[in-house]
Amino acid sequence: MPGERVHRTAHSVEVAAPAGVVYGLISNAVQWPLFLPPNVHVERLEFDGRNERLRMWATANGQIRSWITRRVQDPQARRIDFRRQHPQAPVETMNGTWTVEERAGGTSLLTLRHDFTVHGDRPEDVAWVELATDTDSGAELDHLKRLAERWTRLDQLVLSFEDAVRVKGPAELVYDFLYRVSDWPALVPHVARLELTEDTPGVQVMAMDSRTADGSAHITESVRVCFPHAGRIVYKETTTPALMDAHTGEWSVLPDESGVTVVSQHSVVLREEAIESVLGEGADLARARRYAREALGRDSTATLNLAKRHAESAIRVL
Repeated sequence: MPGERVHRTAHSVEVAAPAGVVYGLISNAVQWPLFLPPNVHVERLEFDGRNERLRMWATANGQIRSWITRRVQDPQARRIDFRRQHPQAPVETMNGTWTVEERAGGTSLLTLRHDFTVHGDRPEDVAWVELATDTDSGAELDHLKRLAERWTRLDQLVLSFEDAVRVKGPAELVYDFLYRVSDWPALVPHVARLELTEDTPGVQVMAMDSRTADGSAHITESVRVCFPHAGRIVYKETTTPALMDAHTGEWSVLPDESGVTVVSQHSVVLREEAIESVLGEGADLARARRYAREALGRDSTATLNLAKRHAESAIRVL
């Protein structure tokens, strides 16, 4: 690539956790949207235990970017090499390595290296890529450190569940209701305000004011990636309520011979240090799990039932 030089970055963090724990977090990229701030959604396309191919959506300098990454995992060396395929401009190539080094006393050194080239090597484009790489790498390492150092409690901090409703109506109408989120303030009682942008078809960025059961309100911001042919909408909250460190989810429309099952899935990482300030003095992790399950489940089930009514009412009108 004449005129295009390779730029290199390296970021490291010391982690007070075993190397195996740290490697486990970086090896399971499908869970990165829940664990790492820049990542919105990851689809594993291929995996043979060592070589994998991933479709990734992530934020970069405020933009939503998507690409396919090939990774080679080496659990014995605790090393993962990655290479983006056909990255979006201005990036020409983007490669890198994750490494986890075991340190004395059961601690670890986690390092993330990138090397990249930029189309035309214009200084402003190089600066854009460097800023995105530095910002995202720092955020990823910081969250990996926090998660790994709480590894003995991680199962209690992570909460995953789903709710489902049966619909006697067309799957297309159920999906249409879930996709047209800009209409929700007029249709969904707990949604007070919603602003939506969709610069790329199927990638929605939204800010929403929600009313809670006690009459208060909270503001969330989310990115949604829509797969109409698969009947799926996946999302990540990029601004979460105080009790949640992270929140990802999925709406799934599943037709069968007798109707449709529409499912709402949630995964949450609770913010342990905020529990008492949100739920009151003496509140513990068990209460926070119950509260999150009830609050999220109540709102999503209400939305599922509205989608059901939308689809079934349309059939009766026809």
